[in-house]
Amino acid sequence: MKTEEELQKIGDEVIEVICEIYDPEIPVNIYALGLIYDVQVSEDCDVKIIMTLTSPNCPVAESLPVEIEEKVKVISDVKKVTVEIVFEPTWTKEMMSEEAKLELGML
Repeated sequence: MKTEEELQKIGDEVIEVICEIYDPEIPVNIYALGLIYDVQVSEDCDVKIIMTLTSPNCPVAESLPVEIEEKVKVISDVKKVTVEIVFEPTWTKEMMSEEAKLELGML
């Protein structure tokens, strides 16, 4: 059984990995874009990622969750990875980090 601190460390590692994944249409990582709504790490080290897409018709709707799952599974402590795509709340540009907005010339 992992401690709360160890589970937090795994969650931080998951976020680091997610920050290396970029939206193919926007040159910003999916975490900075605000597409990741939640990262949950269970006591058994199973990871659940709740995310959205910039639009329901996003061209990577099929491949992006698979890419996230494969990359997060590489973390040694992670047992199982589930990526759930939701469309509520709807993604808006306001969900982007200041860094992402700056990079896209929106500030």
